[in-house]
Amino acid sequence: MGQPQKPIAAEQQILSLGRVLQNLREEDEVDVLIETTISYLKEQFDYKLIWIALYDRLNHILFGKGGITPDRDTSFLYQKVVLSPGDLLEQVVIEQHPLGIADLQTEIRAAEWRKIAEKLQIQGTIILPIRYKDRCLGLLLLGSERWGYLLTGEAKARLMMVLGELGALLYQQEIHKQQKQTKRTDEPLLELLENLRTLSNLNQRLEAGVQATHKFISPSRTNVYWFEREGRYFWCRMSNQLVKSDRNSSTQQAAGMTVQDLSDFYYALAVNQIVSIGDARSSLKSHFTAKLLQKLKVRSLLAAPIIWQKNLLGFLAVESNEPRIWTEADKNFVQGVAGLISLIAPNESMESTIKQIQEDAQLTGQVAQGIYSEHELQETLHSCAKKVLARLTATRFLLLQYDPEQNNYQFIYQSQPQNRRPLTFTLNTLKELDGQLLQRSTEAVEIENLDEDLRFFNWRPSLLESGVRSLLICKCTNGHIPAALLVITHETYRSWTTLEKELLWAVSQQIGVIVRQWQLHNRTTQQQKTSQAFEQCLNILTQTQNSKAEVNKKNLEHIALEQIASILGCPLALLLSWSPGENLAEIIPGVIENSQFGIFSDASIPIQSEALIQWALVTENYLTLKVDNLPLETRKWLNTPDKGQILVMALRTNADYEITGVVLLADYQERRWSQQNLNAIATLISQLAWWRRQKQITRLLESTTEELRQLNWYKHRRLEEIQRITALSLKQIHDLGIPANELTQMRYQLLLRQLDHTATSMSGMLKLENWQLHISWETMPIASLLKRSLERIDNLLKQQKLWIGVHGLGQPIDEQESAKNSPLARGVPTSSPQSAMAIAGDIVKIELVIHELLVTACNRSPIGGRIDIWCRRLDASKPSDSKHLSTSGGGEQTSLELSITYNGAIEAQLLTELHDNTPKDVLAPSNLDQPPALHLLICQNLMQELGGELNFYQLPDNRVVSRLLLPLVSHDS
Repeated sequence: MGQPQKPIAAEQQILSLGRVLQNLREEDEVDVLIETTISYLKEQFDYKLIWIALYDRLNHILFGKGGITPDRDTSFLYQKVVLSPGDLLEQVVIEQHPLGIADLQTEIRAAEWRKIAEKLQIQGTIILPIRYKDRCLGLLLLGSERWGYLLTGEAKARLMMVLGELGALLYQQEIHKQQKQTKRTDEPLLELLENLRTLSNLNQRLEAGVQATHKFISPSRTNVYWFEREGRYFWCRMSNQLVKSDRNSSTQQAAGMTVQDLSDFYYALAVNQIVSIGDARSSLKSHFTAKLLQKLKVRSLLAAPIIWQKNLLGFLAVESNEPRIWTEADKNFVQGVAGLISLIAPNESMESTIKQIQEDAQLTGQVAQGIYSEHELQETLHSCAKKVLARLTATRFLLLQYDPEQNNYQFIYQSQPQNRRPLTFTLNTLKELDGQLLQRSTEAVEIENLDEDLRFFNWRPSLLESGVRSLLICKCTNGHIPAALLVITHETYRSWTTLEKELLWAVSQQIGVIVRQWQLHNRTTQQQKTSQAFEQCLNILTQTQNSKAEVNKKNLEHIALEQIASILGCPLALLLSWSPGENLAEIIPGVIENSQFGIFSDASIPIQSEALIQWALVTENYLTLKVDNLPLETRKWLNTPDKGQILVMALRTNADYEITGVVLLADYQERRWSQQNLNAIATLISQLAWWRRQKQITRLLESTTEELRQLNWYKHRRLEEIQRITALSLKQIHDLGIPANELTQMRYQLLLRQLDHTATSMSGMLKLENWQLHISWETMPIASLLKRSLERIDNLLKQQKLWIGVHGLGQPIDEQESAKNSPLARGVPTSSPQSAMAIAGDIVKIELVIHELLVTACNRSPIGGRIDIWCRRLDASKPSDSKHLSTSGGGEQTSLELSITYNGAIEAQLLTELHDNTPKDVLAPSNLDQPPALHLLICQNLMQELGGELNFYQLPDNRVVSRLLLPLVSHDS
């Protein structure tokens, strides 16, 4: 065999890596592991500075473990380095990623190492973490004299393998060391438990627990603090320095330890949370930690709550005068001792607790007995409140009831000492969160400090002003908004035990029965008062209805019948209605909710021969009868089950007034209606009678008012015209002077005849139309009527510079005649076949209506605008034409459609109100109450009486149209 070949460089590196990994696995000492790693780095990597440090994560410190330097001075490589924010070393520890530095001498984030680099001429540097399972165990620093000297990929891989193995071994060493140092808590706790069995009283057992805790943890002090609920403060009951204490001889550390001072510390203990405050660590907020340590005059604290049945009895505290890190074993032991104390603490007061439970049971029994006895409810509450206040050592006993009308809580019962005044204010309704809190609650809600607690925040000002500092709240009844609440208050900050809260809850549920009895009593009383007021108020006419309007698309009779039927629960309700002087009754159906019932609504029922109507008329009040008693004539229009029952009552108002209807109610079986319900429907039926009478009166008054308005308008317009003509005639007579020649005398006579005609027409109007309009029957060519109408508005046209065009009447007016009129009015013919069209009716009133429409068009048109008058003959033989007008002689005749259009503004609401089918409320404000809209309404109503039609609407191009439909004189008339 030949000589073995010398290994190449790559193989040598792998062999060296294998040897160092093997050497690391075989070592147990940390120092040997680090020396082995440093030797390998010195041999395999060309770095002048090598430093390895281990990381203490609890104290955030690096401990130097050695390395190599160019000048062989390694003293600084063994120093302790405290990590600070922003430092490069801290960055590598936290991020656990390698960090390369091109020149360490210029790096400002490594102050100490910057000085060392300048001294040793180190530039390129690499800092690598020694880690295992995302846990940093130390650092490796490699420094070179060259700038930016970095590792190659193969060298970096070998280095990471060595550091990974080193990290795993260091982690195992740390775990092994912790296991060695960990104290075992089971044996001391078992020993303490055995010791507690031999001791007789609570103070001896507390002393044993304190001594065992102090021995195991070795702090500066070990104390047991006891909680006093009334006053909410802690006092030192047992200490390793002072064997036994009481409330009056507490140590200086415990003096003034109120819950208000301890705040967050107290609330953490109340929820069974251990409190740990050590070196730079705290389970509480930082600002409160310093305050607590200053209060106890210590540097470190470990406290475990002592809790029995959710009640905080006190806490076991381990205190140290130096900063200290509490281990898990320390926490577990303190928590275990505190748990043992919580088990033995109730034994001291067991007899008193049993006695208290018996007294509580007796108290709740007395409350229940008082509820179901014949004693007054106030006496029951007085006895209950006295015992509850004494049992809970409270100041006030308050019973609140929700008032939905005022949306607040009112005190319906109070009990307080004689030197305290009763509360006179009311409390606002609960906020949503507070209401939900009470809804979900199954025990009393406790407020230990009203100043700090945010619950029931809107009650705080009133309660604090009354001296309330703590309270208990129980709901007495269920509901989205609890109808009744029981509140117990105290004038100092205090808390209550679970047993006390359970007692109050039991009492509150029994008081809920009292409250419900009160509510039923009040409801009955209120119903009686309401019934009396109902009967009195419904006998007075208080409401009027518009005869043209509907209420919710149902008339008054329908609504009244529905209400009446709902009181008795009847499936059938109807009204037999008639007007004074009529012989037949009309059926107005109200409610038909059952298929067993049927009515022939089109039947004409004779009033004198219908048995139901006559029976109702001769009965002063209501009448009930069986269906079997109905005659056959009634069964023809009324179909009901044979076993049904019927109630009828006439619509009476006053003995002197006529009856106008009968209400009929029916049920499919015989029923015994309560007298209270019968009285209620009798009152409602009487009210319905008054309503119907008022409706008729209102209709009559509205009709009269409408006629008077028309008369007033008509007379006013006629007098205006008469005054105009008279004034013009007189002016012309004045201009003529005394006639001197025959021609002048002839014109003078003509003017006198014109004045005489005017005076005659005025006399006729005053004689024939004194209090109602007189409809005359005349004929006039439409061209003449339009010509006269345009003459009357000539001045208005000139002022507004308006242009008027008349369309549909044929040739225009003669130029000479037109010149005499307005140059702005064009298109009125004087002679043509179309101009021969004549309208029939009361010409004077029709002319006034046309004049009103033209004046409205002028006033609403812009200056310089245009008004068009369109005339169209509507043939009665064409079904597409507008509705036909009836003459006084009967039959149908041809009509004339006269439309006046203009580009003016008009309110959409006014167009709606002028529509015929639009309901009008006489009580509501309307545009039709005042001119000029009132004039348009009068014209519209007047045209209906004259046999014509007047409508207003707006075209898509925004032009306003006044459409007038007039009767034409037929050719054979």
